[in-house]
Amino acid sequence: CPTVPRISFADFTAETYPLETRLYYECHRGYTRRSGQYLGIRCESTQQGAEWSYKKFECIDEKILLSTAPRMELNSTREPERKTQSPAPQKQKNVSKSVQKGYCGPPKTMPHASLKLSEQFYVGQVLHFKCQSGYDKQPPTSGTRTCEEVDGEIIWTPLDMRCTNDS
Repeated sequence: CPTVPRISFADFTAETYPLETRLYYECHRGYTRRSGQYLGIRCESTQQGAEWSYKKFECIDEKILLSTAPRMELNSTREPERKTQSPAPQKQKNVSKSVQKGYCGPPKTMPHASLKLSEQFYVGQVLHFKCQSGYDKQPPTSGTRTCEEVDGEIIWTPLDMRCTNDS
């Protein structure tokens, strides 16, 4: 598929990703990755089918990190509290089990982070757009784009969506 046209202040996830896809989280501005944590995930084959392999990961508010840095213990055994948010609601299509086994679904949404997605998508792939934190969708709000072959040409379906913070 061609390069995905970008929408200002919006992130997207795909409905499915092929095995061995590697994606990376990026902390939003004002947040930083906790030291020593890996930002990458990978779509792997398991007995249950295809699943994302996650490592421990957290984006920390830089103001909090700087204000507590001198008092932090080096050998802390306390696990950081991790809130997970589910991706935007998605309509599931009837995908055959053989296709599901070779593809991972959308990755988890991590607080204060966005996924940096590869630009390699296949025909039939559906992308779901979501406004970043602090921005709202303005009508119309379809929120999805699909890679399709139309008359021998591979294109992305139109996306009629704007994200704004009204300023």
